[in-house]
Amino acid sequence: MAFFGGPPKTAPAMESQTEHERRESGDIPDLPEPRSNTVIAKDLIVSGQLRGEGVVQIEGTVEGEVNLKGYVIVTPTGKVKGPVEADVIRVAGQVEGNLISHDHVQLERTGTINGDVTTISFVIENGGRLNGRTTMVPEQPSIPHVENLEPSQPSENSEDLED
Repeated sequence: MAFFGGPPKTAPAMESQTEHERRESGDIPDLPEPRSNTVIAKDLIVSGQLRGEGVVQIEGTVEGEVNLKGYVIVTPTGKVKGPVEADVIRVAGQVEGNLISHDHVQLERTGTINGDVTTISFVIENGGRLNGRTTMVPEQPSIPHVENLEPSQPSENSEDLED
């Protein structure tokens, strides 16, 4: 078949239908739910605050605070100048600022962190550079359980004060 004389337009629909049938038959495991992904391109400079939820892959430069519920990935070409807070942080590039991770930090062999790290779990690959202090914190209990207790306590206390 020639490159320019491709199949009719109905062929891709048949291929995806076949793929869907294979997934249903159990040959391919179910994929996790899609997450929102953001890529800051290699030649891009972002100044300001990054806040939100999902996965942010930094290939360029971020100047400012990064605060995410999710993942921050700093690739070998990536640079962050400011504090970073996220559930999981992977550093293969450069970070100049303090890191707070609610789950895990991985400093890869090409990565450099100039700042303090606070996390539950920390892996430094051979060659990774940390210029700062590390504080290992204990794992916190599940957040929904804690949130359910907090609202009831103030309301009980406020009733006691009114009596």
